[in-house]
Amino acid sequence: MEPVGGARAWLVWGVAVGGYFLAMLQRNGLGVAALEAQSRFDVGPALLSLLPMLQLLVYVVLQVPAGLLADRLGPRFTLVMGMIAMALGSCLFALAPGIEVAVAGRFLIGLGDALVFLNVIRLAALWFPRARYALVSGLTGVVGGTGQVASAAPLAWALNGVGWVAAFMATTGLTVLMALLVLLVVRDRPSGAAGRSTVADPISVWASLKEALKADGPRIGMAHHAAVMAPFTMMMVLWGYPFLVGGLGLSESTAALTLTGLAAGALWVAPFAGVLIGRHPGVRVYFALFLGGTLSLGWLLLVAWPDGAPVPLGVAVMAVSALGQTVAPTISFDFARDGIPASRTGVASGLVNMSGFSTAVACTVAAGAILQALPDEPASYQLAFVPIAVTTLLSTCVLAVFVRRRVRD
Repeated sequence: MEPVGGARAWLVWGVAVGGYFLAMLQRNGLGVAALEAQSRFDVGPALLSLLPMLQLLVYVVLQVPAGLLADRLGPRFTLVMGMIAMALGSCLFALAPGIEVAVAGRFLIGLGDALVFLNVIRLAALWFPRARYALVSGLTGVVGGTGQVASAAPLAWALNGVGWVAAFMATTGLTVLMALLVLLVVRDRPSGAAGRSTVADPISVWASLKEALKADGPRIGMAHHAAVMAPFTMMMVLWGYPFLVGGLGLSESTAALTLTGLAAGALWVAPFAGVLIGRHPGVRVYFALFLGGTLSLGWLLLVAWPDGAPVPLGVAVMAVSALGQTVAPTISFDFARDGIPASRTGVASGLVNMSGFSTAVACTVAAGAILQALPDEPASYQLAFVPIAVTTLLSTCVLAVFVRRRVRD
């Protein structure tokens, strides 16, 4: 029998998604702190990109293990484990005297971050009926996007106002408090569903992976996530703020406000998309292909524009990228549930998440390496963003192929 949702379900999800807010805040917190971190740790762009790269690499590598934990151990304690790891990492990063300790801090933040999102999605599958899943996934994306917003201008103001240590130690304290709240409020399943196990059927890891990769839904979700989630993730994690300042010539305050506005402006779309998809699942395909195609065209124009990208084009491409990232959980993770038993959604969701963040990691590092090798001038960012333009286009082509196969089958 399907869960019925209700007030208790929204309370459980609300507390859990508060942890996701903090995860997104910490994941993207290096974006507006990038220039200060470069000076604080005395590193260049290539070495600076190691910080988010390592954090996201840990996140990516742990997606399938995190999915298995979500399926087999349950969301509550796995969420608490993730928050504790993030709190420890944030504390290390705040107090880091050099790049080595900062790397260790970002490693722990990535470790904790990997355990948060999938468990919030897992709770949505366990507490809400299938028709509400797209809506709850969309709202999860909204809260995560709000965390991104908080990682832009508000964090920039905190860094300028109270300083590096106080700003990042504040996130440490909030994460500890959220871990306690999760422990007190969150439960793995509705109390009236004692007979329905939240633990996955006992199949091997390899069998779980094969099951997810054979189903059309997770494969479409993986291609879609790589196409529409990765571009703005790369920009928010590290390169958006430097691009707006060094690539488009905006002032630092204007760049921070622009990032905040772009991240916040797209948030309203996800709940509407979730309601629409819950009622009419067939529209997912049109949303997916439209976003992938639009982003591919935008990024190709950005990197190919002669004599440097103009400000309107750069901001427009980032705006569409922000919209794509916001809607990505609504569409990608709804696809991931197609053809997979409810007790094993964690592995499929992990694979979808891994595809998008693998793309973001690779392109973030590639951009850092290219910028390190080129002169410090606006046009260098166009070359640095060639990898994300190419991967967005290729992922959209793969998405179209998978969608066409599904329609023919």
